[in-house]
Amino acid sequence: MAERTQDDLGDDRSLLLVDDDEPFLKRLAKAMEKRGFEVETAETVAAGTAIATARPPAYAVVDLRLEDGNGLDVVEVLRERRPDCRVVVLTGYGAIATAVAAVKIGATDYLSKPADATDITNALLQRGDELPPPPENPMSADRVRWEHIQRVYELCDRNVSETARRLNMHRRTLQRILAKRSPK
Repeated sequence: MAERTQDDLGDDRSLLLVDDDEPFLKRLAKAMEKRGFEVETAETVAAGTAIATARPPAYAVVDLRLEDGNGLDVVEVLRERRPDCRVVVLTGYGAIATAVAAVKIGATDYLSKPADATDITNALLQRGDELPPPPENPMSADRVRWEHIQRVYELCDRNVSETARRLNMHRRTLQRILAKRSPK
């Protein structure tokens, strides 16, 4: 599928971006402005909720995990204030349970980071039963495994022994994996 054009946006081009990763947020905002969106940004659940309440946008991209809470709280406010808002949830920790929760709450789509502006634009503008195109550069299997281990590690409050037990992995093996950098 080709990249969407500004004509696909409609009359209301307002877009809310909520992410606590400031460099990513600035890059994405700039890229989305080039695609014709009128962008507002927020780095916290509180700021995102305030914007969603005061000026509900036509489109939104919300990170799942923010420093002050869960991005799904912003999605709920968006659904209450503007039911036709097209919302894409982003996360660095892709999991089926969170994807299901995001869609049940009203998200249009759910993308794992790193997602580029083209993937996000296509997800925001997809209509009906149309399937989004496959990503140009999907995460490698090693990266997916690493992300899953990191997620379980965080959910276990960074307890190596508990994480190893839940992953059915030897504790020393887990320590070696955690000591390495993330794969590309």
